[in-house]
Amino acid sequence: MPKQFYRLLRISLMLLFVLLCTQGNSDFNKHSTSFQINQTSDYRNLYDELLLSNIGLKRIVFDKAISGWTLLNKNKQLLRSGLLTIIDFSQSSNAKRLYIIDVEKAIVVFNTYVAHGRNSGNEYAVSFANKLNSFKSSLGFYSTAETYIGNHGLSMRLKGLEKGINDGAEGRGIVMHGASYVSASFIKNCGRLGRSQGCPAVPEELCQPIINYIKEGSCVYMYYPDSKYSKLSAFG
Repeated sequence: MPKQFYRLLRISLMLLFVLLCTQGNSDFNKHSTSFQINQTSDYRNLYDELLLSNIGLKRIVFDKAISGWTLLNKNKQLLRSGLLTIIDFSQSSNAKRLYIIDVEKAIVVFNTYVAHGRNSGNEYAVSFANKLNSFKSSLGFYSTAETYIGNHGLSMRLKGLEKGINDGAEGRGIVMHGASYVSASFIKNCGRLGRSQGCPAVPEELCQPIINYIKEGSCVYMYYPDSKYSKLSAFG
């Protein structure tokens, strides 16, 4: 009798363990595949929570970014809903004007330098275009796409989400990649950051971790207070 009792007890405990593990894995997978956007939540509070003003990001830029990010998620245009990358081209290229925010975890993952197109301006970007061979940056909202190994090593394609504003990005070969001219030493030697052919180039040492963090379907927003963009963009 005692042997039969202990045998039944062991079987019961094993079944309970399997049930708990299965339920746990189900919850984990459900959480890890997508970030559920609660439309009643005000993600603008993150600006103060993350002390973004202390690292140079203006409130107006963040608010525009979070507003567009929320709309894109609502319309299911992002595969990775919990991430938001902001590039503030209103800042000097000598400033760390790239901000990668994990909204789901409420943390700033990266804050570093990023280049603009050579024909967009010198230290400051002031002119933007969506045309092939313009060598200018394009404003607005993008979705990160696949990666590949190119002339600059690991690179990531960008898909422009705004018609007539940045939808030529793929045809123009606008990608994120690392570059030696995106560094504090280049700024020290030349007085400003180096420039690209329109790509948002990042520091070489951060290229791989940045791209691997935001690739394949997250949001990128490139900002400048441009009146033409404001008139054409559905995001304002």
